[in-house]
Amino acid sequence: MKRIGLALAVLTVIAALGAWAVTGWIHQRLDEPYSGVAPGGVVVQIETGMTAPESARRLAESGVVAQASDLVWWLWWTEQAGQVQAGEYRFEEAVSVRQVAEVITQGRVRLHAVTLPEGSTRWQAAAAIVAAGFGEIDDALEATTRVQLIADLDPQADTLEGYLFPETYLVPASTSPAEIVELMVEAFRVAWTSERATRAAELGWGVRETVILASLIEAETPSSDERGLVSAVFHNRLERGMLLQTDPTVLYARWLAGKDGRTIFMSDLQRDSPYNTYLHAGLPAGPIGSPRDASISAALYPVESGYLYFVSRNDGTHAFSRTLREHNQSVNEYQR
Repeated sequence: MKRIGLALAVLTVIAALGAWAVTGWIHQRLDEPYSGVAPGGVVVQIETGMTAPESARRLAESGVVAQASDLVWWLWWTEQAGQVQAGEYRFEEAVSVRQVAEVITQGRVRLHAVTLPEGSTRWQAAAAIVAAGFGEIDDALEATTRVQLIADLDPQADTLEGYLFPETYLVPASTSPAEIVELMVEAFRVAWTSERATRAAELGWGVRETVILASLIEAETPSSDERGLVSAVFHNRLERGMLLQTDPTVLYARWLAGKDGRTIFMSDLQRDSPYNTYLHAGLPAGPIGSPRDASISAALYPVESGYLYFVSRNDGTHAFSRTLREHNQSVNEYQR
């Protein structure tokens, strides 16, 4: 009996040592980060339709994992072999097999930035999309005409001008220009809150009129301190039936006519365009760019003032006037 007991004790110790060894092996193979990634990181593309073994081999060839078999075994053991997602993955430092498996099964793909600056026209939005590496210019520009994305808010829209919200979007490399445009429109829809819709209704406006005015404010001033004042000038002139006479609308009409440059000529001021606010009273025919959130707010909540005129001081700010005489004096002072 003593011998049997001793034998059992020995077997127990051996089993414990074996379990410890297996546990140590698993930890070493699965949990210890592998330092095969080159300085600066590596980008690995897992193609659509690639199997778990094929994906693992590509990751091993790129230095992300030491042995493809370790990753395949872990994916199989955790029943995730069929959950590997295609996409572009970036690894910037040493990672373990478990971490790699988590990244590729959860689809944590590399994201690329598409930045739409405030005030951008839809042509500039299309150019920004293409410059970020997404699609061709014709496809991107066509995407900015998909008015069905905004038709419920603005049934008069003939393009998405004004509704492409300016900010930076982080998207996977597989994203199409049309999908990026959808993100831009969705961001605008989030910004167009019920409170803003209510305020617009109080002014006798809808989303279209608000965005048109906001785009003029955006084009006229980069200064956060001046947006409310510029808005006040436009509101005051509209209430009095005065022409808005804002240069950015003349430039927009010029671009629509296929002419480049920012110099305004007499022929531009005389161009019979529904965007030419030197000829036509009221708001122009549509937005002339993408207003930022603050410009939308300024359009809805102008500062209380009697200003009817403003002129650039050529330093990013403007001189505001209540009378034409004051305005002419400012023009002489700042625009000689």
